Amino acid sequence: MRYEGSIYRPPSEAGSYILQATIGCSWNACTYCDMYRAKQFRVRSIDEVLQDIRLARDAHGDAIEKVFVADGDALIMEPDDWATILTTLHEAFPRLRRVSAYATAMNLLKKTEAELQRLHELGLDLLYIGPESGDDKTLKSIAKGATYEDHVEAARRAHAAGMKLSAIFLLGAGGVERSQEHAAASARLTGAMDPRFVSLLTLTVIPGTPMAKLQDTNRFRLPDVNGLLRELRTFVDQTAPTDAIFRTNHASNYLPLSGRLPRDRPKLVALLDAALSGAVPLKPEWARGL
Repeated sequence: MRYEGSIYRPPSEAGSYILQATIGCSWNACTYCDMYRAKQFRVRSIDEVLQDIRLARDAHGDAIEKVFVADGDALIMEPDDWATILTTLHEAFPRLRRVSAYATAMNLLKKTEAELQRLHELGLDLLYIGPESGDDKTLKSIAKGATYEDHVEAARRAHAAGMKLSAIFLLGAGGVERSQEHAAASARLTGAMDPRFVSLLTLTVIPGTPMAKLQDTNRFRLPDVNGLLRELRTFVDQTAPTDAIFRTNHASNYLPLSGRLPRDRPKLVALLDAALSGAVPLKPEWARGL
């Protein structure tokens, strides 16, 4: 397959065909992120994208059951281009059962409910959206570009269209200063967005990013390991989605957890308390990654 630059996808898309319909991220301003800083954002021509689908069909055919549409916020594409891509995907891959993409609150809010419903009817099933935090002060400090209420409204529109949501939050994003406010507000936002899936990652301060410059000048301090675990405990203890599949299986995390929230809350809190007391081993630094 033809790809430009590094390609990123959620852990749950490990077995998916990745279709690069956009290059980079249209926002590309989040202070912690360097995934797309080397790319100039653009939407690929529809002819290029359709040619890639044909190449994948010829190479893999009936084997493809899931497609992840990259890069960082492919939902920004025009609805008619999305419609063409979705129709072509289902024609090319007869066993296709899921199409997903990253999205931002900003580009969800730029689509009408009718447009989103049309895309869902054509097969766009799942959106990964990363508020990273529910704390408006933290959202502003990490330059997320959207507020708590923006994310709630974006989620409402996606739900109204029939789409599933996977929400992603970032342990440590509030720094030491807003650690517990960040965790508690993220728990509240998860309940308000009510995603089908929710995952937490752990912030890694990457050299060259604006956040690294803040850290180098003592304007940002990442919580220590116990502080990060306390954030995770607060989140698990306080969030109340209807029924969310919960994971901390990303390589950045010190403690992989899995379950359903709120059903498995007591078990997960007990595991976190055991980890905080030292009774449960954590992932060593050498085993963590992005």
